[in-house]
Amino acid sequence: MSIQSHVGEIASLLTAVCWTFSAIYFEKAGRRVGSLSVNIIRIFLGVIFLGITTLFTRGMFFPIDATPCNWFWLGISGIVGFFLGDLFLFKSYTIIGSRTSQLVMSLAPMITAVIGWFFLSEYLTPKSIAGIVVSVTGIMIAVAGKKLRLDVPVKGFLYAIGGALGQAVGLILSKKGMGDYDAIAATQIRAIFGFAAFALLVTFMRRWRKVILATGERKSMNAITIGAMFGPFIGVSLSLFAVKHTETGIASALMALTPIFIIIPSAIMFKEKITARQVTGAVISIIGASIFFL
Repeated sequence: MSIQSHVGEIASLLTAVCWTFSAIYFEKAGRRVGSLSVNIIRIFLGVIFLGITTLFTRGMFFPIDATPCNWFWLGISGIVGFFLGDLFLFKSYTIIGSRTSQLVMSLAPMITAVIGWFFLSEYLTPKSIAGIVVSVTGIMIAVAGKKLRLDVPVKGFLYAIGGALGQAVGLILSKKGMGDYDAIAATQIRAIFGFAAFALLVTFMRRWRKVILATGERKSMNAITIGAMFGPFIGVSLSLFAVKHTETGIASALMALTPIFIIIPSAIMFKEKITARQVTGAVISIIGASIFFL
């Protein structure tokens, strides 16, 4: 197996690892200052980190060399993925809980593969389809748990589907908008639009005072900063690099392994018990992921 021929798949796995760390640190901060403050601060820090990186790699802080086509598609992708997708997901957490929401979110790779087929003419081989199905099945088993209620409120279920759709459509639009453009600069365009959308929401909800107070919370800011490094900065840049080098359905399936990777760190940091079901689901997911590399 040549690493070069699987560079997109490797980047997708590294994205899942980054999102594992960002999820842990954002959860830690969110418990102290609320999810809206965490969201807008993390994206603002992401824009700064990305700008500093492109200043060194490309000689410019902002992506001023992007074409109108790049700005249009990546901008919509930022609003759909960074803003709407996350808003729906966090809202579903409050109605049906994070476990059930994540179970619904595990449908994102399937949704991405179908939209990618129609929108980007991406053809998946039977082996790739098998890899996606096995990976997603493992994630569902791991996330489900004994107390999963299937009679969840329709509203909560629809918000979670909105989160999955936001993630899927955001990835597809990113691939269309990026083309051959630099993945880090493309991520910054997405983050700029995501930040602008959150800024409008914070203004509308009159929450700026709460956001400013959150910036003075040293422990929360440390957690948000680390989360932003692994999330909007490294993680999202890797995700765009991944979809540039492999089909969006495959990339999405591997990135969706975050609930599997998060099992052990959550057990250590939040004293959460590891169940036999989680271990079984993790093993099945890893088998599914390995199919892409055969």
